[in-house]
Amino acid sequence: MPTISIFFGIVIQMFWKEHAPPHFHALYGEFEAQISIDTLKIIEGELPRRALELVLDWAELHQNELKEDWELCTHMQSPKKIAPLT
Repeated sequence: MPTISIFFGIVIQMFWKEHAPPHFHALYGEFEAQISIDTLKIIEGELPRRALELVLDWAELHQNELKEDWELCTHMQSPKKIAPLT
């Protein structure tokens, strides 16, 4: 699964040929959540509150890039890296 960004110990990844709805995976320690790109809500899993807040802040800033990466992944192309939250 390609890693598209890493910040504050949080790893953001996308699978190729993943199921709908468009989403990304956020991993933090032993936690993992799938987050909808369109609604920015957790589809599955969980993250600690502070990690989730950081992920959602980042995703809101990069929502268009996440949509572009989703399209690339659905066509088995490598997603582009997205700038981390600083």
